[in-house]
Amino acid sequence: MEKFFDYFDHRNREISLQKTGAEEGPVITISRLTGCDARQVAESVVENLNARTGSSKWKWVDKDIIYDIAKELNTETERVENFYKGIELSNMSEMIMAFSGGFVSDLRVKKAIRDVVLSICKDGHVVLVGRGGVSIARDIINALHIRLIAPFYWRVENVMKKKEMDIEKAEEYVVDTDEKRHNLITTFLEKKSINIDYLFDATINRRPFSISQTAEIIVSMYEKKIGKPERVTTQRSHIF
Repeated sequence: MEKFFDYFDHRNREISLQKTGAEEGPVITISRLTGCDARQVAESVVENLNARTGSSKWKWVDKDIIYDIAKELNTETERVENFYKGIELSNMSEMIMAFSGGFVSDLRVKKAIRDVVLSICKDGHVVLVGRGGVSIARDIINALHIRLIAPFYWRVENVMKKKEMDIEKAEEYVVDTDEKRHNLITTFLEKKSINIDYLFDATINRRPFSISQTAEIIVSMYEKKIGKPERVTTQRSHIF
């Protein structure tokens, strides 16, 4: 699949950020508990929407966003990844980076993430997985915000298979990653909140639904909330 930012780099971010109201989106954000196969669901949603519109304008993105943010800040991708993972710089690391001219504060990273994510969402026709998208894009009218959940040990088993972990490591990974993802969502809220359920239009339990079924449900809800996507028609040339 063509990298999303090969597509987006040609857009004018300032113009995207200035969009308001009906000009914004459409966008679907997918937040998830660990082990819910959100990337595969997003890919299936995009395939579904593009098939319905007869185009390839819908894209999905998750980790690729890190590279664009790092480029914007002229820093290493690891610095952005650490922010996403909730890893704070030690005082010694800050001093070393400051003297070497490579210091990038958490505030700058946070602002860059917000600007890049918001411009992508406002530009539209994107399914965004994680990245704090539900918080950043919460005011966009043409948006659908989905949360994927599943029972704890269903998710643990999924992680064990995918990452080849034993049960103890998988349990620790799920708990730790869930906490970091929750904290990332609240980071972009004006007021921190323990309960983030109100941010989502719908929550889907992945356990009873396959990836394709989950994608179909999301597309159906998108059509109910935002409207059926228009099909692209090719104009035929007429000879007179």
